[in-house]
Amino acid sequence: MAEAATLLQAIEHLRRGGLVAFPTETVYGLGASALDQSAVRRVFKVKGRPSHNPLIVHVAHEAMARRVVSNWSDDAQRLARAFWPGPLTIVAPRHERVPSVVAGGGDTVAVRCPDHPLALELLLRSDLPLVGPSANRSGHVSPTSAEHVRREFAGQILETADGTVSQVGPSGLDQIMLLDGGPCRIGVESTVVLITEQPRILRPGAIGASELSAELGRVVLEATSARADDARIEPLPSPLASPGMLDRHYAPRTPAYAFERHEAGLVLTALGRLDASSLVFALTEIDVPEPHRLVPLPGAPAQLATELYATLRWGDEQESGVMFIELPPSEHTDPIVGAVRDRLRRATMPIDRFIRG
Repeated sequence: MAEAATLLQAIEHLRRGGLVAFPTETVYGLGASALDQSAVRRVFKVKGRPSHNPLIVHVAHEAMARRVVSNWSDDAQRLARAFWPGPLTIVAPRHERVPSVVAGGGDTVAVRCPDHPLALELLLRSDLPLVGPSANRSGHVSPTSAEHVRREFAGQILETADGTVSQVGPSGLDQIMLLDGGPCRIGVESTVVLITEQPRILRPGAIGASELSAELGRVVLEATSARADDARIEPLPSPLASPGMLDRHYAPRTPAYAFERHEAGLVLTALGRLDASSLVFALTEIDVPEPHRLVPLPGAPAQLATELYATLRWGDEQESGVMFIELPPSEHTDPIVGAVRDRLRRATMPIDRFIRG
């Protein structure tokens, strides 16, 4: 956990418009003051993030949320009191004090209160609502440890060998102070819910539609398909109401293809066409021929989610030719499984695309 002096330096860096990577229960975020337009633009620049892809604003409590939304509805209050701190993001009308760039040019803002002691201490002691997109290059695998952030932004992290943060001049605002809060507990991004007359999930996470429906007393629609080549997918709103809605996201650098359990035969066909060693990440036993390697995935939903991004990063480090990844069963009722399927579908291409060549 960060020392008190380090936390104070990080807060000062934020107040001057700098960037601070901080842990949450989901993934590490790249923080900046949500009320400082220049600082928010700096986040987009450092990540290489498309300007139309909005950011989530992290708050310490409901009172801080009311500072960044123009209409904190009864429904928003119910959900916040039931699930905050926790992995739930609520999309509500944006207050004019929040720069338009935070919302990707839209009229709504996504808000959540993270369930991590260091993140909450940073928010409370700074009294700043913080944007906090994942602390990685845009489109790449999200970080679930401080080491992931260090590797992602090698050369831009402001910390010394003993963990204290160095002093930074005005020219260092694009550099990133890192607060190490250990590994993330959940491992995939928060559920995002849009509250309208017909509420709907925009991005699946650890909190499912049934839980939200029970709290609101009416049906909350599930998220739509995560892949553009799926005929069921609905057109994306413009501007986007939430992060995590782009078709290609959370992706490893190695070419990666997803397959369902019944498509294991297609994987073996694909491997037969490859000379370079490739990796098969599977929940079930598959007889993978050499020089390719089988990498078992954990069957428990929570463990699968926690290890997902670290596994994809490890796969990149192996410098294999191709990665094939088994999707968890679609019929599974645990919402975290739906979240893992969503992230993998956005991070990969379907196995039949490889077969079609």
